[in-house]
Amino acid sequence: MDSQAISLVRSSFKAIAAVPDGPQTLSGSFYALLFARYPETRDFFPAAMDVQRDRLISAVQYVIDRLEQSGQILTYLAQLGRDHRKYGVQDAHYVAVGNSLIAAVEQFPSTEPWTDELEQAWRDVLSVIAATMMDAANAESGPPAWGATVIEHLPVRKDISVVRLRLDEPMSYNPGQYVSVQVPSRPRMWRYLSPANPPNDEGIIEFHIRRVSGGWVSPAIVTQTQVGERWVVGSPLGDLGVRFENGRDALMIGSGTGIAPLRAQILDMARRPQNLRVHLFFAGRYPCDLYDLGTLWALAEQNPWLTVVPVTEEDEDPWWYTGPSSATLPGMHRRLTGKVGQVVADFGTWSERDIQLVGSEAMINTTRFRLQAAGTPPENIRHDPSY
Repeated sequence: MDSQAISLVRSSFKAIAAVPDGPQTLSGSFYALLFARYPETRDFFPAAMDVQRDRLISAVQYVIDRLEQSGQILTYLAQLGRDHRKYGVQDAHYVAVGNSLIAAVEQFPSTEPWTDELEQAWRDVLSVIAATMMDAANAESGPPAWGATVIEHLPVRKDISVVRLRLDEPMSYNPGQYVSVQVPSRPRMWRYLSPANPPNDEGIIEFHIRRVSGGWVSPAIVTQTQVGERWVVGSPLGDLGVRFENGRDALMIGSGTGIAPLRAQILDMARRPQNLRVHLFFAGRYPCDLYDLGTLWALAEQNPWLTVVPVTEEDEDPWWYTGPSSATLPGMHRRLTGKVGQVVADFGTWSERDIQLVGSEAMINTTRFRLQAAGTPPENIRHDPSY
């Protein structure tokens, strides 16, 4: 993409972000224009749009911040294009979205003057984005989405469930990637989840879901999922995974249910006769957050290349926790206490490791900062978008 166009678009978006509630205002205006001018697109979206509005801004911000990183961003956009097939999106809809977003930016009351040059810059950037997504979607021969049947729902905590499904046909994905899911009680509301197991010929896929307070989808999954119900699963997304080709050992840091994509990679590695070394930090606020420590500890005992270190911010389980005592959790006697970013950084720079972070946006940002402050090269640290 032309550097001048990138600079103009980035400056324009920064001016919007500088206005109080600017991104939210832009998102609201965009959807109002889209639905008014192209009413057929309304059927792609849920009735409640709050989450979707935030997701749009996060995606736009993620792309604009990385426009110079052509390899990374084109791969991301291609995945996004394949994923959008689940909605029934056609090429004309990309034109509708682009025109509506440009109109919303033009109408936004910011200090940036709207000029022909700025409009052309936005059109050039959006054209590359749309073309990349359309080309990837049109080149795909697999299903736009997978049907799946729930075969097991296991509550492991008051607010965490493990759900296993059998896909109608096996899905090919890289351990570490994530997918979108739609459950029957929340039609057209897609939630991103990471498979906690590697792909297999049986089409069994496992998700670890934490109930998010105030969320639309996760509470329904944790409290209402029934064996036999039908889900829809979208195409795999994301860039996490062990990079065997570079020969570097791995450092994995996962918090709460963020352990799922790391767990999938480790289970996949356990099938291999030889492996890189993996140092895994499993973090949570309370000991009870380390709900899958038993599985990880068993894997570490069977595979000498794997080291598992539990980390919690607090020593005691919270009063509201109901379940096995943390004293009975395997490996808890070797647990470290503190913020996981600081705990990991205290071990050194990890400069020779390929590093993956999975967890909340706050955890990822803090841990990345701590590691870089300790001397870790930023290019060694990877994580997927937090939305």
